[in-house]
Amino acid sequence: MANKLMSAAQAVAHIKDGMTVGIGGWGPRRKPMALVRELLRSPAKDLTVVAYGGADVGMLCAAGKVKKLVFAFVSLDFIPLEPYFRQARQSGAIEVMEVDEGLFMLGLKAAAMRVPFIPTRIGLGTDVLKHNPDLKLVPSPYDGKHWVAMPALPLDVALLHVDRADARGVCQVKGPDLYMDDLFARAAKTTLVSCDELVDSSHFAQGEEARYVPWERAETTGVVHLPHGAHPSSCAPLYGFDAKHFKEYAASAKEEGGWAQYFDRYVQCSQAEYLERVGGPEAIAKLPLPVF
Repeated sequence: MANKLMSAAQAVAHIKDGMTVGIGGWGPRRKPMALVRELLRSPAKDLTVVAYGGADVGMLCAAGKVKKLVFAFVSLDFIPLEPYFRQARQSGAIEVMEVDEGLFMLGLKAAAMRVPFIPTRIGLGTDVLKHNPDLKLVPSPYDGKHWVAMPALPLDVALLHVDRADARGVCQVKGPDLYMDDLFARAAKTTLVSCDELVDSSHFAQGEEARYVPWERAETTGVVHLPHGAHPSSCAPLYGFDAKHFKEYAASAKEEGGWAQYFDRYVQCSQAEYLERVGGPEAIAKLPLPVF
């Protein structure tokens, strides 16, 4: 069996200028933040980012990495609008394709199915069509009605975070919601996954462990062992999101030179140094799980 283990730097080296990068997770939940920080340290630029966004999107916007953003929302939940995304959006610094959560999901599903679009009634009669003139209506061959044709959102690279994985690329998520990570994995040419726990393959033969494996290992290109790699977002049931850290991050957006200071302290460092600066693994493990 292939050994797909690699370092964060080796994983992010797959991302080149101008690529389309999908980032899994949901707002402040199970985001591959350690891989995002590695991407922030890389030279890659002019990216099209596809995400149900959180701080991953905000940080990439703050660093000037984003050319275009395809999104349904960019939020930290208890901080409704991600602050650095807000700045980029309001200043016109990025191109955008803004759709609702359902259309976004269908775009990923179309790419995963290798079809050019999926017809839907989602968006009919709304400003989604007004603000996305590239979205087309198609007639049904069965009833003559017109439907929104949500185009596929194919990804060059997907970045995901999971609870645990093995060296073959088998990935496991035991939280209460997979979000759309399985669709990101299948919509991408290259799927790079960070995991909190690296386990032997025999783990998945125990009890019902295999029931929590959401996509085939063939879809996984690389596995990076990064304990607490979702922080400051959550990775339920292992740890919740770090509200205190998100407040510090959001406050930096209001300060002169705030992003540069945040970057110097929390991005321009190793993962081990980052964990120490946010309180250590023990503190992260005690973060309360978010309530759905």
